[in-house]
Amino acid sequence: MKEDNVFELSTEKVNQNTLGIDTASTGEILHMMNEEDQKVAEAVRLVIPQIEEVVDKVVTSISQGGRLIYMGAGTSGRLGVLDAVECPPTFSVDSDVVVGLIAGGEKAFVKAVEGAEDDEGLGVSDLKEFGLTPLDTVVGIAASGRTPYVIGGLKYAREVGATAVALSCNTGSKISAEAELAIEVDAGPEALTGSTRLKAGTAQKMVLNMISTASMIKLGKAYGNLMVDVNISNYKLEQRAIGIIESITGADKETAAATLKKANNEVKPSIVMITLGCGYEEAKNRLEDANGYVRLAIEK
Repeated sequence: MKEDNVFELSTEKVNQNTLGIDTASTGEILHMMNEEDQKVAEAVRLVIPQIEEVVDKVVTSISQGGRLIYMGAGTSGRLGVLDAVECPPTFSVDSDVVVGLIAGGEKAFVKAVEGAEDDEGLGVSDLKEFGLTPLDTVVGIAASGRTPYVIGGLKYAREVGATAVALSCNTGSKISAEAELAIEVDAGPEALTGSTRLKAGTAQKMVLNMISTASMIKLGKAYGNLMVDVNISNYKLEQRAIGIIESITGADKETAAATLKKANNEVKPSIVMITLGCGYEEAKNRLEDANGYVRLAIEK
């Protein structure tokens, strides 16, 4: 891959299947895009072994008091932030356990900050400001695989001794060379040449979903396929929590709701309390002994 020829990147190549997209009807445009999108899931499937390695690293990081830190620029950075901010309400983790850093800071989420992605030093300073430690896992995200902000961050992560992970949409990418682990999802050229918010963005979102969700499941945030660590911050989530308790314990809605209140709006101890007929404190102790795994707390 030559640095001076961007069109050698898979994400920048001209898609031969959509050459006539500008003269196509609305329906034809949408069908072209849909046909290209169908290639994304298969491209992600091919890199599941690499994603598995990353998940195991993330689980180790968080279980030892470390963090999962996403960093990227533009669309890639925004996708990392999106995944990070969904973790506290979904899994009741503190907001500093999964973090999204975007080149240019929070303001760059809604408006591009010119030149921020081209500064390797900015990637370093952002991680320094965040107090990076060897316990952390840093996932650098760049569709092109060559964003300087991400390269700088990954270099620094390795200096510190943190786990450095590269997520790109080109094979043999520059950020992969700076990482301990690399995930390269090549879904081919975009329907609209170079618009990496399309297939590349979808691929990145799918991989980030897999990393955070699989990690949280491995950390005991699920019972079966139910979210037993959901943070009850509004009426919808309260009703979801009650439904989860009903589904797992077989209790009626009134019992589930009443127990949830006794359990300080925590789903896990509510399940243990109903299943074992114990009080809140015993339920909490059992969960602590079981490292937060509901199944183990019930079966012990």
